[in-house]
Amino acid sequence: MFSTQLRKHRKNNGYTQKQLADVVGVTQQAVAKWETNKASPDPEMLQKISSILNVTVDTLLDGTTPTNKSKMPKDLNKFLQQSEIIFEGNTYNLTDEDRGLVIKSLEVAFASVKPVNKRRKSDILTK
Repeated sequence: MFSTQLRKHRKNNGYTQKQLADVVGVTQQAVAKWETNKASPDPEMLQKISSILNVTVDTLLDGTTPTNKSKMPKDLNKFLQQSEIIFEGNTYNLTDEDRGLVIKSLEVAFASVKPVNKRRKSDILTK
């Protein structure tokens, strides 16, 4: 049931009702109504909540988690092509210029961790 799953995942992510309400742009009373099964969010809000709580909509609705899909790597470039990106509870509408800057920053970050990842992989293979 949605109300139970929402409460569980909200708490697992360390949010109070008020904090979650602030992040998704509703009142604390709205979150309380969702958690007591007195109201339900619209589909757009449900998607926003699932993104913030880092779970699928299916997980919020019925507690199920996809098996194979969740283990597949995500394509970050495809993700960044979305019109809205949520990061640490903030929503960003990226322009092409913003998107390019984020991608260049990620390239630098991944280049710096690449040697560490190679070492880890070789450590595993030699054990």
